[in-house]
Amino acid sequence: MKAEKIKDNIYWVGGIDWGLRNFHGYITQRGSTYNAYLIMDEKITLIDTAKYYLVDEMLERISSIVDPAKIDVIVSNHVEMDHSGGLPRLMEICPNATLITSPNGEKGLKAHYKKDWDFHVVKSGDSFSLGKRSLNFLLTPMVHWPDNMLSYMPEEKILFSNDSFGQHLACSERFDDQYPLDIIMVEAKKYYANIVLPYSAQVQKELAEASKLDIQIVCPSHGIIWRSHIPEIVECYKQWSSNQTVKKALIIYDTMWNSTKSMAYAVMDAFSEKGYATRLMDLNETHISDIMTEVIDSEYICVGSPTLNNHLLPTVAEFLTYLKGLSPKKRKAVAFGSFGWGGQSVSQVESYLSESGFDVEATFKHQYVPDKKYLKQLTEELKTKIS
Repeated sequence: MKAEKIKDNIYWVGGIDWGLRNFHGYITQRGSTYNAYLIMDEKITLIDTAKYYLVDEMLERISSIVDPAKIDVIVSNHVEMDHSGGLPRLMEICPNATLITSPNGEKGLKAHYKKDWDFHVVKSGDSFSLGKRSLNFLLTPMVHWPDNMLSYMPEEKILFSNDSFGQHLACSERFDDQYPLDIIMVEAKKYYANIVLPYSAQVQKELAEASKLDIQIVCPSHGIIWRSHIPEIVECYKQWSSNQTVKKALIIYDTMWNSTKSMAYAVMDAFSEKGYATRLMDLNETHISDIMTEVIDSEYICVGSPTLNNHLLPTVAEFLTYLKGLSPKKRKAVAFGSFGWGGQSVSQVESYLSESGFDVEATFKHQYVPDKKYLKQLTEELKTKIS
């Protein structure tokens, strides 16, 4: 396994996680990469490492360029273990290496690995000379951990962007002009929706600071490296971080005896007749992380559940908990569901949606099996409430 050249004396040396299918609850059908970057200069520098089980792969790629023991500097942009998992091995191989990180990075790395390595703590605006090149640092706390930071090489106009602009995508291609752009963008959207979305206010600050830099290449911690489509992904981040929506409604539901499913179709009909793009999403068939990819630009979120033991169905409760944690803003909502005798589910759905900050514009609750007359009434009533 060999390193892959980005520019003269700058290489990708990360690991490809072809078989990854679950990233702490986020379904990764296309796998992922853990990107590490080697810079050959007077001070040989490694930016980030790889997940623990791909460290040998990373070391083999580094070894195709230089003996890993000769590394002088390691930059840790982020403590999370898919980025820092190789640090213990690297620091054994090159114990005198300087480890550059943020103040919270030092705290986090010490807490994780219980080691007193040679830390060099930086803050925003600090610069570190590698010889012919240098790295400038920008702290970006809570995008998406407190320790996050970006590293920028002004001489080569490269931004090492950490989790920003990343995708969970395993492939042998390294650059955005070597792989289908539509797939890259779908995976970038999914990554934002499931990991970065709660920190959109911080992303906007990051974008404002990064806009001051002259950037020709963006090297994220996961997925494809950007060099030809930087304006496109930056524009997407601007839209996603500002919670811009399109005229789209998601109808998300689970059902026991198809009564709630019938109501879901009636809800969908109302939005279709009002000119909305619609997505009908059965929680038994569609993973919550794929639903969140649609949530990111949907104006309406409609959620339906029957009542089971005085509560929501577990699948609906799981989704609503996940949705609330990811905290999209400026959405409208509809709650609906069927019941046999209790009927508590619809008010619980409404409560979840309200607590998530959504404006609940309508609720519909029906006992037993809805007939065609009721379903038509539901559609017509909902049409009057869609703004």
